[in-house]
Amino acid sequence: MKPVTIYTSPMCPYCWRALSLLKKKKVSFKEINVGMNAKLRAEMIQRSGGVTSVPQIFIGDIHIGGCDDMMALERRGKLDDMLAI
Repeated sequence: MKPVTIYTSPMCPYCWRALSLLKKKKVSFKEINVGMNAKLRAEMIQRSGGVTSVPQIFIGDIHIGGCDDMMALERRGKLDDMLAI
């Protein structure tokens, strides 16, 4: 599987939902909590092309967007293909 990175913050229901789907699919991921860290938040914003909301999800170097974007990929049956090597 390609490496997954997800930028999150505490108390974010969209982050919990995205993490839940990744765990359900048994996808290993790197979670980066940007809640109280301006440097990590700036890194997320730069990587995502200016998006400031969490979560922001990357599969390999590809930015797939937030929770709703990942759920849409899952509904269309495209998420597994993106995760595959």
